[in-house]
Amino acid sequence: MSDKYGRSQDALYCYPHSNVLINKLGLTEADALQAAEIELTQTRISQYEPDFNNISFSALRAIHFHLFQDLYNWAGELRTIDISKGSTRFANVNRIEPEANNLFRQLKQEAYLIGLPREQFVARLAHYYGELNVIHPFRDGNGRAQRLLFEVLSINAGYALRWEPIRREEWVGANIAAYNCQLAALTALLDRAFMPI
Repeated sequence: MSDKYGRSQDALYCYPHSNVLINKLGLTEADALQAAEIELTQTRISQYEPDFNNISFSALRAIHFHLFQDLYNWAGELRTIDISKGSTRFANVNRIEPEANNLFRQLKQEAYLIGLPREQFVARLAHYYGELNVIHPFRDGNGRAQRLLFEVLSINAGYALRWEPIRREEWVGANIAAYNCQLAALTALLDRAFMPI
């Protein structure tokens, strides 16, 4: 686990003189924490029981809590520091909640994308995924929580997403492009992950 947010020290979230997140397991080595994260979040994903009537910012927070409750005291809580990855700067902490609430309000106005044909559904899904990724509400674990929420959103609309066909490098590149308002790559990857139910 490298210093993925560009901070060599983060007194609120990391052990002193380290980029390893303070965790409930007391792990201070990045590789050990990463392995524990993978194992524990996979277990939590398998136990997840979605609420198809709740596609909201509070649902995203609940998903994050569910996935990371075994690891971090701040699971489900909004981050309290500004973060970036490389040249990608995520939403200012003061804008997280208003921007996320606005985004989910827009999604509700679009009837959670229910009834859209495949091409439109995938295009709008890419838009919302890209926008929510820019907000990046949590200190870590945003992608896992967001993907699980978007699986629920998709099932609710009569579709399914399979992430297996997408390579990590492709996904990261597509999300960086989406940050720069270029949605073609993200749309193409979501189309590849798309399955009718």
